[in-house]
Amino acid sequence: MLSYCGKRLLQAVPLLIGVSLIGFGLMHLAPGGPLAVYTLNPTITAQDIERIKIVLGLDLPVHLQYLKWASGMLTGNWGTTFFGGRPVLNVILERMPATFLLMGTALALAVTLGVCVGMLGALRRHSLFDYLASTGAMIMLSFPTFWFGLMAIFVFAVRLRWLPSGGMYELGEEGNPLDLLRHLILPASVLALVITATYSRYTRSAFIEVMHQDFMRTARAKGLRTPARLFRHAFPNALKPLIALLGTDLPQLFSGALVTETIFGWPGMGRLFVDALTMKEYPILMGMVMFTAIFVIVGNLLADIAIAFLDPRVRLS
Repeated sequence: MLSYCGKRLLQAVPLLIGVSLIGFGLMHLAPGGPLAVYTLNPTITAQDIERIKIVLGLDLPVHLQYLKWASGMLTGNWGTTFFGGRPVLNVILERMPATFLLMGTALALAVTLGVCVGMLGALRRHSLFDYLASTGAMIMLSFPTFWFGLMAIFVFAVRLRWLPSGGMYELGEEGNPLDLLRHLILPASVLALVITATYSRYTRSAFIEVMHQDFMRTARAKGLRTPARLFRHAFPNALKPLIALLGTDLPQLFSGALVTETIFGWPGMGRLFVDALTMKEYPILMGMVMFTAIFVIVGNLLADIAIAFLDPRVRLS
């Protein structure tokens, strides 16, 4: 098992290097390059631009700039922001808890509802519930996240006034868990919608496939009751594709959080990315690209390890 984990970690190294090279190149190819925030300011002279280049190390060749930036990343120095001069890593870490809270809540809702709906759909195949669940999943997959977000705000915040339309806390209620819960319901539900549809479809297909295997027919012939057959035999075998899906869903979850946080004004990393893109804060953008890459790679690695524990044959591949 350790050798399998070691090989997976070694495979992640060239992937991270490739992501860093592409991201660094795109930042330099963007209009104005890393100095766009300064060159677009009419009050800054050409002499000021040259001094800024020297301070930021942008007077060096591109490959030396990359090596300097990459070595800083390895030592925890992710650069400083253009506005305020704050360490980029600190800015990202400040927003991380809010994003992880939103993503974790949405993922828990999506997995719980998706697996339950998918299991019921597989057990009651071609029933009215199965057709309604399949139709609902197709509808949720067809509409973009921002549309669901706007409709949720219009219905539950504007019309019914049940829930707040945005933010993380009411003014003066910072740290109140009940107020946090009220603000979390809408963005987490909207973010979970599309993922729930995906999990319900995959769970239904996985359970239908497993329930037609020989060992399930043997368990039925031995007289095992339906709950025992489902949770003792079918569920562990149907879990493998769902775990693999969980690892590959992290980019979709993070991109959905970006849209959701922008719509609901949630102070997380997604909103930070949009604000940095608007302000042309290239150090923050580059730090977010690398953090997202690391997050996705670690998620896929954990999914692979979990699958290897469930199915020892995977370790031999």
